[in-house]
Amino acid sequence: MTTIEKEQKYFLQTYKRIPIEIDHADGVYIFSRDGKKYLDFFGGLAVNALGYNNARVKRSIVNQIDRYMHMSNMFLLDIQVEFGELLCELSGYPKVFLTNSGTESIEAAAKLSRKWGNTRAKQKLVALTNSFHGRTYGALSLTDREKYRMGYEPFLPEVDHVLFNDVEDLGKKVDDKTAAVFVEFIQGEGGINVLSDEFVDALFSLRSKFGFLVVADEVQSGVFRTGKFFAFEHYGVRPDIVTVAKPIGGGLPLGAILVDDHLADVMSYGSHGTTFGGNPVSCAAGVATLKELVENKIDLHVQKIGGYLKMKLLDLKNKYPDFISDVRGLGLMVGIDCKTPCSDFVDKLLSNGVLANCTNTTVIRLLPPLIVKEEHIDILVETLEHTISQK
Repeated sequence: MTTIEKEQKYFLQTYKRIPIEIDHADGVYIFSRDGKKYLDFFGGLAVNALGYNNARVKRSIVNQIDRYMHMSNMFLLDIQVEFGELLCELSGYPKVFLTNSGTESIEAAAKLSRKWGNTRAKQKLVALTNSFHGRTYGALSLTDREKYRMGYEPFLPEVDHVLFNDVEDLGKKVDDKTAAVFVEFIQGEGGINVLSDEFVDALFSLRSKFGFLVVADEVQSGVFRTGKFFAFEHYGVRPDIVTVAKPIGGGLPLGAILVDDHLADVMSYGSHGTTFGGNPVSCAAGVATLKELVENKIDLHVQKIGGYLKMKLLDLKNKYPDFISDVRGLGLMVGIDCKTPCSDFVDKLLSNGVLANCTNTTVIRLLPPLIVKEEHIDILVETLEHTISQK
């Protein structure tokens, strides 16, 4: 049997797999077993910030494996502390809790918000429509996407959703019973939707009025993806809690929540924990990844190359207005909103040697490795145009 046939035989069919068998990957390219080469503009769903096969990350992983691969969080782990210190320094937040994933980070943030709120008669959690925060029950309760929620009811009580970018609805949904509002400042799975300045201003004004927490979901948009360390930095605001994951482990499972000083003592010994969160090998990869990104001034690169990508895509939109309705996003988190469903188009892109993703039915989502260059963007745009002409 082929690998594809074995996957279908042994695995629950929860993933619509891309029908290529990967042999290896390097830089911004993936190579299949049949010798084909694919330019990756999806980056492992925003995980592979440094692309594939980064020497520094691999070296750090091997060095840590030679020491130990796992140790209980009951022990003091130097590599874990080094990673936590680095993440706090780069983010500007004083306290961190390490997890395995973005969903776990959201769960931890929800628990912390409820624990903080319960002593203040605040239990309600609020998120935005069209959001995606994860697939466990707490995260799914906050997620407002019918395709992920259908059949899994009932969800957590005291959870409500505000219409995306609707200031009036926000004013109706939050009050003195609200514990926290969870927001993606740029929605990824929802179709690369960017929060408006007006909405963010209203949110933080209401926070001052009612005293709730703001939780920034930066799982996909964080760690220089938008040209700044966090997407919320584009707005000049400071959330109370930040959830991160995806790129911070250099390709290994690692997530975190970052909290401000006033929340540092909400959780106490034994009130929350994880067996594998902050795994030493993942932390070693994370230290190498963050240092590599910072030392190479990746924020400036993303700002420049992201501008180039947006310019080229807007030119394409002007050339093909019957196919592209909008180009939006920040940095290297960009969506091409098509006038028709894009799933088949993305399949054709793959057959033409470029890997992208279709999300929210009509949006081609681009999340390339942050090391992508102009020459790669030129290849992308040429392939997009060629694929449009094939329609």
